[in-house]
Amino acid sequence: MLKIAKEKMPELLNAWAKIGKLYVPQDQDGVSNFLPWDGKGKLTLGQGNSVLPPKDLFFPRTETMYRYQRSGGALSLEEVVENEKQILVGIRSCDARSIALLDDVFLTKGYVDEFYRRRRENTLIVALACNVAQDTCFCTSFGIDPGRAEGVDIQVWEVDGSYILEAGTEKGRELLGQAPALLMEAGEGGLPEAPACNLKVDLAGVTEKLQQMFEHPFWAQICRKCLGCGLCTYLCPTCHCFDIQSENRGDSGIKFRCWDSCMFSEYTRMAGGHNPRPSKKERVRNRFLHKLQYFPERYGKFGCVGCGRCLSYCPVNMDITRIIGGIKEVDLNG
Repeated sequence: MLKIAKEKMPELLNAWAKIGKLYVPQDQDGVSNFLPWDGKGKLTLGQGNSVLPPKDLFFPRTETMYRYQRSGGALSLEEVVENEKQILVGIRSCDARSIALLDDVFLTKGYVDEFYRRRRENTLIVALACNVAQDTCFCTSFGIDPGRAEGVDIQVWEVDGSYILEAGTEKGRELLGQAPALLMEAGEGGLPEAPACNLKVDLAGVTEKLQQMFEHPFWAQICRKCLGCGLCTYLCPTCHCFDIQSENRGDSGIKFRCWDSCMFSEYTRMAGGHNPRPSKKERVRNRFLHKLQYFPERYGKFGCVGCGRCLSYCPVNMDITRIIGGIKEVDLNG
């Protein structure tokens, strides 16, 4: 393990930024988000989770996929290829798990999304352990260790005015080798204990219960206060709905995809006008079934990581932890 003083962290980030576009949590008008590092930003490492998840770096909000050009009777099509190296610094264990879940969606089950794959393979991930759990955190209910992230290239801990760094992959070791003058051996000091989440949910049997609740009146009850704004899906690190559109300009144009939301009424509306999810009830039901039933059935994992963003920012407090509790209390024989 290696160590660096906290005040020297910007120097380390500057060194890493020379080998790839580096994203790190920074203050943006009083809000912490992952932004490109230019050496001048105000770091917010260690100040809780970012408002927006880092999924945008692998699955952009708007992404050009193809360019096309018509010339006479011929049509040419060009795939837009982006191979820029990225370094993502400061993600938490919950977001590291969310990236693994997006890997399942975009890279497994017989189909590989090449746009996602290229960004994923060209990104190095440096995780920062949590020292304090926020009131809205419940990642430990999903078996996530807030003190050590899964599948990252480097794990970092904040200890007594320093950062302790440990490489988890060969790429991580190479990254640490970029600035040997800034790093020293960490010595024998212990690592901080992972914080315990005060907020917990009991997930035992939830998927099996939901398999019997598709037509249950429970959904008509909990959907009443939902505004259908879609904020939860845009803040969620695992939501991955998207739409594909074209933009034409004379004889040329582009094909692009952009984030969409199952909470929007247009999302499932068909060309003839039929909508299989015509009301909030069906859309709210789909959101929670996807997280807690469909994702576990397909991938063997829950589609939620307990990051707490939807709890923190939903304007009407559609609290997934309370909804899970409500599901557990439903009497299927009543």
